[in-house]
Amino acid sequence: MAISAQEIKALLDSALPECQIQVVGESGKYQIFATGEAFAGLNAVKRQQKVYAILNEQIASGAIHAVSMQLLSNDEAGSAN
Repeated sequence: MAISAQEIKALLDSALPECQIQVVGESGKYQIFATGEAFAGLNAVKRQQKVYAILNEQIASGAIHAVSMQLLSNDEAGSAN
């Protein structure tokens, strides 16, 4: 059974309380946009691994089967605006 975008956001908010997180999508396919110091100093792979670790149970169960991510540190987000 698929998980809702709101449920994914709740999981990420709980694990990464210092981050601003938005999740969109449905039917097992989601996009995650997150900004926060949790990603500072990490390369793209390490950032994704951090998020995958939080969602691993839902991915393994098939509730999430496709996810794309845009993960930025606060500094990167500030310079993008």
